Amino acid sequence: MPLTPSDVDRFERSRPRLEAIAYRLLGSAHEAQDVVQETFLRWHATDVDRIEVPEAWLTKVLTNLCLNQLTSARARRETYVGRWLPEPVLAGDPLLGPADTAEQRESVSYAVLTLMERLSPNERAVYVLREAFDYPHREIAEILDITEAASQQIFHRAKKHVAHGKARKEIDRAAAQRIVEEFLAAATSGRTDELVRLLTKDAISIGDGGGKIPARTKAFEGAVAVAKFVWAMFKPTEAKRAMVGGSYEIHAWIANGEPAVVAVVEGRVVAIMCLEVTAEGIAACRTQANPDKLERATEQWAAAGHGEPLLVM
Repeated sequence: MPLTPSDVDRFERSRPRLEAIAYRLLGSAHEAQDVVQETFLRWHATDVDRIEVPEAWLTKVLTNLCLNQLTSARARRETYVGRWLPEPVLAGDPLLGPADTAEQRESVSYAVLTLMERLSPNERAVYVLREAFDYPHREIAEILDITEAASQQIFHRAKKHVAHGKARKEIDRAAAQRIVEEFLAAATSGRTDELVRLLTKDAISIGDGGGKIPARTKAFEGAVAVAKFVWAMFKPTEAKRAMVGGSYEIHAWIANGEPAVVAVVEGRVVAIMCLEVTAEGIAACRTQANPDKLERATEQWAAAGHGEPLLVM
């Protein structure tokens, strides 16, 4: 039976929520949009008049599509070149979804998206639905075809796995700008001791180049090692310009609710470094440089009023 305009409109009203759930579950903007479109096709193929609670039906279909995707993604990531990191999205992107509570903001932070890779598909689904979207365990149990008690147990286990032990700071645009400016000033000063001062003692730096951009597989660990690496990263060279296709502009921005250094070449985002800021300092520098995972960021960047760069290299 063809969908009526009202049926299509009902789905479109749910789309932002579905996209936000899918992005948190998959860590990929492209894959999130694909599963939302597949959910729409299933909605189109169903007698929607027989669905009592459309929002619940859509969430169940989407979540199960994401679980299938996560299972196959685990196999693909075993052959992925280098370290796999999620796809970052810039401030203002609707994929970020609701940000009314601290739990919602943290659930989409780049740090937590990375940590969620530790979880099984079911653990990730329960964690996202409960922590970010406040679904009651009764509804989560129905979505995943498990018991309510199992949902509660899975959630507590998942939350324990994701717990990081460091108190994250709430960051607004002005604070992010200051943090990135101070970080870049230290990174380009030629004095690694300035960077060490900004980092936690156990700071890490990791990157994802997807085999297309050079990125070290093993993380740099410790403030001194990270400081030396960051200093080298921000030292301009002709080889770096050749690799990215020209001189690159460095901007301070926010990605996934965290301060970020955004590198842009002729309007194309070529790297995003997300800084995990805690009460003790910068605990992690996670850099996404895989071009395949920066296409949406480039689209969003073109639509943003980003102003003048802090640095041109």
